[in-house]
Amino acid sequence: MAWRLVLLLCLAALPGRAEEVVLGLSRDKVAITANFDGSNILVFGAVKRETAIPEMPLEVVVAIAGPSRPATVRRKERRFGIWVNTEAVEVDAAPSFYAVATSGPLEDVLSRVEDLRHRITIPKAIRSVGTGVLDAENFTDALIRIRMREGAYQMLEGGVALDEQTLFRTSIDLPANLTEGDYATRIFLTRGGQVVSEYETVIDVRKVGLERWLFVLSREQPLLYGLMSLAIAIAAGWGASAVFQLLRRG
Repeated sequence: MAWRLVLLLCLAALPGRAEEVVLGLSRDKVAITANFDGSNILVFGAVKRETAIPEMPLEVVVAIAGPSRPATVRRKERRFGIWVNTEAVEVDAAPSFYAVATSGPLEDVLSRVEDLRHRITIPKAIRSVGTGVLDAENFTDALIRIRMREGAYQMLEGGVALDEQTLFRTSIDLPANLTEGDYATRIFLTRGGQVVSEYETVIDVRKVGLERWLFVLSREQPLLYGLMSLAIAIAAGWGASAVFQLLRRG
């Protein structure tokens, strides 16, 4: 395949180190348009090494994180026959999108100490959940479950294909409701659960065209944006009423 040839040429050009990642992306920019319905990123790479491959097998972890934002997690309980919000917890920062793909079972690929150090798994990527709340972990789990159902959080154990301890690749699906910003892409090489090398790059996700113009207008000139939205709503309502009247007469 073409991507294999590109990686081998890159390997030959790099200066020597014990082991390091040579990374490629199918795209490093994602354009959000008015009809954007999601995308797919192919992450592929190779391991450059100057010595023989060690006996202990190499593993690969790929993590892609969208911009972090504060979030509110609410607990609902049934009171007098209806569901109402009874408690809320503020999350200081949670990634708008987060995907982790590994070359094997997570417990074999990454130790808890290394996960804590590098903040790789989804729970470790969420910062300061519910300070002072006794069951803050339950709120974290709830936030993760909701975003996993939406496709915003993904845990892909065994999702990285590793060939001959050298070439690796994985495919990550990006949902339609992406947040604009820089998506940090990190690749970790591990042995025995310990990180031996890491590499980081960025995928640029931006709104373009009409979508971009409306977004900027809503932020920089909210009054004009509101008036324009009102005018469009009035025109649409008048147009629908006129069509309805014509159909009745016909």
